[in-house]
Amino acid sequence: MKSLKLFTAIALTAILGFTSCQSNESEEVGTNPNTNSSTSPTASNYERAAKNNGSEDDFLDGNACTELLFPLTATVNGKQITLISKLDFSTVLNIMGEFNDDSDAVTFNFPIRVKTSNYTEVIVNNQAELDALKEECEQAEEVGKDAISCIDINFPVTMLTYSISLEQTGTVVLESQEQLYTFMTDLQSDELFAVNYPINVTLSNGTSTEINSDTEFQNAVSECVQYEEEKDEAKETAVEVEAILTGTKFKVESFVTAGVDTANEYADWSIEFTNDLKVVAKDVVNATLNEVEGTYTVSSEIEAFVTIDFASNTTVSALGNDWVVTNYSSALITLKSKTDASVTLAFKKI
Repeated sequence: MKSLKLFTAIALTAILGFTSCQSNESEEVGTNPNTNSSTSPTASNYERAAKNNGSEDDFLDGNACTELLFPLTATVNGKQITLISKLDFSTVLNIMGEFNDDSDAVTFNFPIRVKTSNYTEVIVNNQAELDALKEECEQAEEVGKDAISCIDINFPVTMLTYSISLEQTGTVVLESQEQLYTFMTDLQSDELFAVNYPINVTLSNGTSTEINSDTEFQNAVSECVQYEEEKDEAKETAVEVEAILTGTKFKVESFVTAGVDTANEYADWSIEFTNDLKVVAKDVVNATLNEVEGTYTVSSEIEAFVTIDFASNTTVSALGNDWVVTNYSSALITLKSKTDASVTLAFKKI
């Protein structure tokens, strides 16, 4: 390995015509031969990270590989909406969130325009064509060729290009994600490249970090993909838990605070979660007592959460909290406080 590094360094420094800046870049790559072919894992990572991300509008088209282009008109749960920009997404989400026990239905007024993951604009004339694009996306996901959307490269990024004999052939400054994608997909079999590190990236959890090598970039990709998988699993859990809660009455099976189970204090109460995100507590023994109404939401990050909010100074106020879902079945949901894991609550279906 030492002989190879020495040979590479000599070969690179012998090339005539470099500027002093180019010479420094060559020496850096020569002492750490970080050159990659078009079929290398590094090339694949950068190509996937540079693909157009169409996941922001998945609640409409269910396809992470296509970006819906404006304007477009769709019928959402029977209501026709014209979307001019992403600002109109909130209108659609409000319609979808009105009730949580219905099946949201989206019908587009075709033709519509979409931008695919390779930045090609396509006119989609009917639902069958849209479904075909979705199937292509699912196939790409299965073989690990879909977009890596959990890492954003901060541009500009400089690429050093080489021939297969490790002779530097140029320097390319890339200013955007699309330019990076084009650079990667245009690489020929007799061309090599090296990333001029360091570069900076922003991960989907909001953190920014400096990347100093192909290995560090690979590690960052692996970590963020794992983070996204955990988010997806939590989202699925949230959907399932919300379906169990909605329209169902429960009793407090256990409520442990400071090591003491106070479930008996709620033995006469039923807790019902309605389909419009209200939670209603009712004393089933003493009908003269007024119902206590609050609200609830089910959400997720890398865990699933149930947030319950009752007004203060009511019999069931203590049940209000930001809860983490720890376990669930069709009959029993167990929770722990988001801020104090020693506080736990279990609801059992009546």
